Amino acid sequence: MRNAALVLGIIAGVVGMMVGFFGWAYTAAIESYGALDGIAEQVENIELVRSTALIAPLLAIAGGAMAKARALWGGALLLVSALWMYVGFGFNVFTMFPIAFAGLAGVLAIAAGKPDEPKAHF
Repeated sequence: MRNAALVLGIIAGVVGMMVGFFGWAYTAAIESYGALDGIAEQVENIELVRSTALIAPLLAIAGGAMAKARALWGGALLLVSALWMYVGFGFNVFTMFPIAFAGLAGVLAIAAGKPDEPKAHF
């Protein structure tokens, strides 16, 4: 389960980075060139979109990388990343896989226990 959390977390982070690049570029383009009525308008909270674009994928990659050694901390980072992507970008066709992968990886990491330890984390 830790290996699955690692792989899913890193995939979620990489796909989240792609979504984040477009989110940041969209807000910057509208800020520089202005809105096009009915076609492209500025988002309500630019800082939320930009912080999500930068930090949520970073948390997913870090959580995935930590999933083998520190499963509880890695799982918590993955779940925070999934929640942050959901709040910042919403749930749509571009964000459904990074949100789902980060969420599932977080659950798997938290549920995982080392085989040689009687308790998973505590």
